Amino acid sequence: MPEVSVAIPTFRRPLGLQRLLAALAQLDTAASVTVLIADNDSDKHEGFDLCEALRSKGYRWPLRAVIVAERGIAAVRNALVANALADPKTDFVAMLDDDEWPEPRWLDRLLAEQTKTNAGAVQGSILFAFDEKPAAWMRSFDGVSDIRHASGPADMLQGAGNILVTRTALERLTQPWFDPAFALGGGEDFDFFMRLKQAGATFAWSDEAIAHSSVSDTRITMGWALKRAYSIGNSDMRVFLKYRPTAAARAAELVKIAGAFLFAPVLFLANAFDDARRADALRRLWRAAGKCAALFGHRYDEYAVTHGR
Repeated sequence: MPEVSVAIPTFRRPLGLQRLLAALAQLDTAASVTVLIADNDSDKHEGFDLCEALRSKGYRWPLRAVIVAERGIAAVRNALVANALADPKTDFVAMLDDDEWPEPRWLDRLLAEQTKTNAGAVQGSILFAFDEKPAAWMRSFDGVSDIRHASGPADMLQGAGNILVTRTALERLTQPWFDPAFALGGGEDFDFFMRLKQAGATFAWSDEAIAHSSVSDTRITMGWALKRAYSIGNSDMRVFLKYRPTAAARAAELVKIAGAFLFAPVLFLANAFDDARRADALRRLWRAAGKCAALFGHRYDEYAVTHGR
């Protein structure tokens, strides 16, 4: 029977965390599960308090919660991994975010894909649920568009929500597992996957291991969507630069950025009657702007603001 630690970072989303913990209590799995929570709010610590209350009422799984005073998602993820690996029985660490919740067979499907592929890390698909129906133009934007791929080996994964990582893969990395340089700006997950890959780990995807993610009404505006595109461009470029790319790789990125600045305005104007294509042109432009800013040393701290409850 595999021993799985389900690791959840949380910050001022007690309602989302409660929904997630309720879904985990309904898992249909043969695995032995422990749930770990790291609350990044040392002032209110609503997530920590919720876990204490649930444990006192006899929560289905062993439930441990810690408070992480150092702000930033990297610090919280590092605390979770450290706590998980401190238990010598832990075989796998599964990660979910506090605005997500899994379907009942989620964990067994991740485990099945890992067994099939022997991957160091497996990601499941994420379907987005909205408080209010979004406009059609948002379908191309990150953070609101469903994330799905065919099951099987994968070259790279997308984000640290809904993933399963083997203990062996985690122990290949030197600490900290998640780089604190990406604490509030995002990109700590992309950097983590890059390091795993360099350490020899392989990846896989399970389209059947579905988790849902809540999208608050503050995230279905053009302003938020463009900030998100800028943030992704900024963090992706910071990760790219961290690995000291060759001159040829740098030149290729500069060509992509220049192309976005040149052609995105043209696409925007040429699609006057197609809102989705006009929005996609803006997305490409803002992402290029984020990359350009990173080249000049600017870091955009997207996660300084929390959306949802």
